[in-house]
Amino acid sequence: MQSINNTFLMVVHQENSSTGRVGERLQAHGFNLDVRCPMIGHTLPQNLSDYTGVVMFGGPMSANDEHLPGIRAELDWLPLVLKAELPYLGICLGAQMMARVLGARVDPHPEGHAEIGYYPVAPTAAGQGLFQHALHVYHWHREGFQVPASAALLARGDTFENQAYRYGDRVYGIQFHPEVTLNIIERWLLNGAERLSLQGAQQAELHRQGHQQFDAELGAWLERFLHNWLPLQPAY
Repeated sequence: MQSINNTFLMVVHQENSSTGRVGERLQAHGFNLDVRCPMIGHTLPQNLSDYTGVVMFGGPMSANDEHLPGIRAELDWLPLVLKAELPYLGICLGAQMMARVLGARVDPHPEGHAEIGYYPVAPTAAGQGLFQHALHVYHWHREGFQVPASAALLARGDTFENQAYRYGDRVYGIQFHPEVTLNIIERWLLNGAERLSLQGAQQAELHRQGHQQFDAELGAWLERFLHNWLPLQPAY
């Protein structure tokens, strides 16, 4: 059963960040969104009893940037989420932050590769229920997480092996971005154009082609994930 107030805490990392399709689908299922951005000085709640769950999104900074007050605040705060036993979804940086809190490393690719664009991921044996088959998903990163010792690896990729993990029953980290819409992709391509020169990054037109080819399946995956992760009412 959903909590009385039905509010999800959405942690973003830039002032103009969007919760995208993840926010849209949660709202369609009747949840309210409380969006906070510690990087611009928003505080994170110390009492989480009013929240149904937490989603932490990606950003251009590193999970190792402890000198940034916003990153330090999030690393100090995430143990409260674990203590409260709230559902947690970490996306890209959000997955890396939780991995660090759980004792794992976050590092660049040893050969300097990046994943920027659509790349395939495949389920592990533990991830068969979440990933019914391999699918192409959207990435924008050049660091990856090691799997925490107490977590299960759910999906693998070719360039960055660790693509998704589960800790306990309700804490998930994914390296890819199911929240992206075409508008979000276009904004990232514009604002992060210099990243397309990184080794392994796909050029802009491949992002657009990938969205046309793979987005419907990624959207369907997100809806299945939400239904497995949360007790949802049908969205109309």
